[in-house]
Amino acid sequence: MMDVVAEANASELPRILHKSSRRSSWILVLLVFFGLCAAAACVWTNMETILARSQVLGPAPMHGLSPEVREALLEVRSEQQRASDVIAELNRNIGAQQADLKRMTDQIEALTAKIESLQSSLAAASAPPVSSPPAAQSASKLAKRAVQPSKPEGPISVGGAPLIPEPGSGQH
Repeated sequence: MMDVVAEANASELPRILHKSSRRSSWILVLLVFFGLCAAAACVWTNMETILARSQVLGPAPMHGLSPEVREALLEVRSEQQRASDVIAELNRNIGAQQADLKRMTDQIEALTAKIESLQSSLAAASAPPVSSPPAAQSASKLAKRAVQPSKPEGPISVGGAPLIPEPGSGQH
């Protein structure tokens, strides 16, 4: 048997024919790959139609299934329905909360505008008038300046020298 293999290897067949099985396998792999890619692209472009058809058909018939499998499938379907009901309720709650948030935001903006207008009117009202004082007030100020304080009685310190009390004054 080894002689037959050795004779085939030693024959004068071209090298291309010796490697033809390797090339044909690569070509076959590439053809299968491109075929799968084309099928995936076809499914991807028609995904909406495929999903619509599967929803129209409804659940698959359960005639050939065992009772345990049927019960499990019914339980799964009921849980899916409950989950979708919960999700719908959560979406409604989120919508209501967003509407409340928008309403409160609008109220806060209105209150902020009112506060700013009150602060600006308060600042304008508290600013002192720039007009000149009346003539009656300026005359009284001049009269107060004209009155000189009375001279103190008793000893006066000159230049920070200590005061010596007089002998009959009663101070120590």
